[in-house]
Amino acid sequence: MRLSTKGRYAVMAMADLAKNSRADDGAARAVSLAEIAQRQEISLSYLEQLFARLRKGGLVMSVRGPGGGYRLARGADETVVADIVLAVDEPIRATRCVGHSSPKGCMMAGERCITHNLWEDLGDEIHRYLAGVSLEDVVMNRTGARRRAAEAEAVIVVEEAA
Repeated sequence: MRLSTKGRYAVMAMADLAKNSRADDGAARAVSLAEIAQRQEISLSYLEQLFARLRKGGLVMSVRGPGGGYRLARGADETVVADIVLAVDEPIRATRCVGHSSPKGCMMAGERCITHNLWEDLGDEIHRYLAGVSLEDVVMNRTGARRRAAEAEAVIVVEEAA
């Protein structure tokens, strides 16, 4: 899978933003990139580049002036990880071919390798998974098996209550 530091750092920074964008009184507050850079140990100049793309992708809003920084453009529960990765121009794919579903394959003569469909399907599964995980899920540690366990527990509680 081709997910570089660009995609990983963008998700880390957005999760940090989601977690730290609420003031003690519950009101939304802007978070500075310097704060995120320090907490996540990511270069400030690199974050500036990522947030320019995230802003262009409609995922964050910038706030100018004292107390300025960034806010999520939509709720953490409405922002999915796949959108973040795609906003920073990070393709979600596992093949080494140029384009998704491209007729041009990865072999020297241009044909697809024997395992192309396997890797393409894996890339689709990864995208589906990331599209089903919100920033809120990440912040609340409700991803993958943890999320399924919590959902199963909720069903049991509802059945017991009935």
